[in-house]
Amino acid sequence: MEFEERLQDRQQWSIGDACSMSKVLELLSTKTAFQVIRELFFGTTRFEDFVERIGTSAPAVSRALKQLETARIVARIPYQVPGRRARHEYRLTEAGEDLLPIFMALVQWGDKYLHDGAAPLSFVDADTGRTLGVCVTADTDSPTKRSADIRVQRNAARRP
Repeated sequence: MEFEERLQDRQQWSIGDACSMSKVLELLSTKTAFQVIRELFFGTTRFEDFVERIGTSAPAVSRALKQLETARIVARIPYQVPGRRARHEYRLTEAGEDLLPIFMALVQWGDKYLHDGAAPLSFVDADTGRTLGVCVTADTDSPTKRSADIRVQRNAARRP
């Protein structure tokens, strides 16, 4: 990446606590949190199913769900099976749904570099059947951008 002129001297500025990537990693700081979100994308909604499908302890899943709920990534919704006590299921909020490109990018990278391109799952457009992928681009007609193609600029509303 190339920095605009006023940001080129990295000794003169720091993003510090304003770093969005650091904030996201702090929020999703455990493997279980990532796995809970994966399962939500796959349609899992009930606590017992998260524990079973992730293969971790109930307390770990509970902590992850509480953390994600506090961050407004997950919403807890009451339900009741007739004759049983009221319980909760979990759904992604809009903020949670907006994590989809991040998760798809991680899967895409893992398929390429950890599975030698032999992906265990395929993700395709439900309407067209075309394989889905994540890329950095200026618009849909532009080729994929690499880090060398990107210029970092300071936003007017923020001061590094």
